[in-house]
Amino acid sequence: MQFGAVLQCDPPAARSVYLAKLAEVHGFSHLWTFDSHVLWQEPYVLYSQILHETKRITVGPMVTNPATRDWTVTASTYATLNEAYGNRTICGIGRGDSAVRVGGGKPTTLATLRESIHVIRELANSRAVQVDGRVLQLPWSTGSTLDVWVAAYGPRALALAGEVADGFILQLADLDIAEWMIGTVKEAAAAAGRDPDAVKICVAAPMYIGTDWAHMRDQCRWFGGMVGNHVADIVARYGESGSVPPALTDYIAGRNGYDYNQHGRAGNTHAEFVTDDIVDRFCVLGTAEDHLHKLRRLAELGVDQFAGYLQHDNKEETLRTYGEIVIPGMAAHITATKAAS
Repeated sequence: MQFGAVLQCDPPAARSVYLAKLAEVHGFSHLWTFDSHVLWQEPYVLYSQILHETKRITVGPMVTNPATRDWTVTASTYATLNEAYGNRTICGIGRGDSAVRVGGGKPTTLATLRESIHVIRELANSRAVQVDGRVLQLPWSTGSTLDVWVAAYGPRALALAGEVADGFILQLADLDIAEWMIGTVKEAAAAAGRDPDAVKICVAAPMYIGTDWAHMRDQCRWFGGMVGNHVADIVARYGESGSVPPALTDYIAGRNGYDYNQHGRAGNTHAEFVTDDIVDRFCVLGTAEDHLHKLRRLAELGVDQFAGYLQHDNKEETLRTYGEIVIPGMAAHITATKAAS
């Protein structure tokens, strides 16, 4: 299993670079950031500095969207970073949430998302692609490689991930919901004639190492509010029954609006409807052994990467404990599991 750390691009920029370097020191393979250009600093500027000051970590957004950036500009940015620092970028993408909603916009359609994935991936992999009736290619780009991983929750978006994505990003760590979503993605991949195992699976959720459960829950309750935005869209489209499991939809019954100026932040007043049980299910909290227990279960479901959000007050200690105990512990567990099979 690989491990990623997820940051918001809060000033000062030097702290984001410092945390990325610390993540690499502690064995994390990926550094992801939010991509909301109004709410936080510009991530692609920070990626350049992070790549300059690290040796192996891969960087990318969790997640960008097709609406706020021209697709060809996005592809050119990845290809430029890859030429300058080696192929150490990845693109997480979805329909759009905070980046578009904070300005009153709406998420894009799945058809637009599908098209954007194709254009960005082809150009950023130094290949030609047709855009608006014209064949375009970055003439200066050779040997650039970029995987595109899709963030999704609803049935149609999950199917799209299985059909076209290099990886699927599931932004919650509830075991029952993860099992349903991973299965849906892999079934869609198989139906599209793809090898289901070729679609990498990333579970992303807050990770907090500690023993004070009340404090940890309060620090991570914002996450249930963030997920609730997407779930509300799903319920509006599919209703509260049908193909979406009740474990995903029931908890938003008490949701009353959302302030994107508090998006992804501890103490978010619009996450008060999120119960302790939801926090525990959606996040990865507790001692190192608590984390290992849940990560082992996720690995059994086919998760290839766990990406931990660090929007809380215990960033350095969480990274250190992962580097010293959790990441080595998972490596040993996976090795032993393979040897026994």
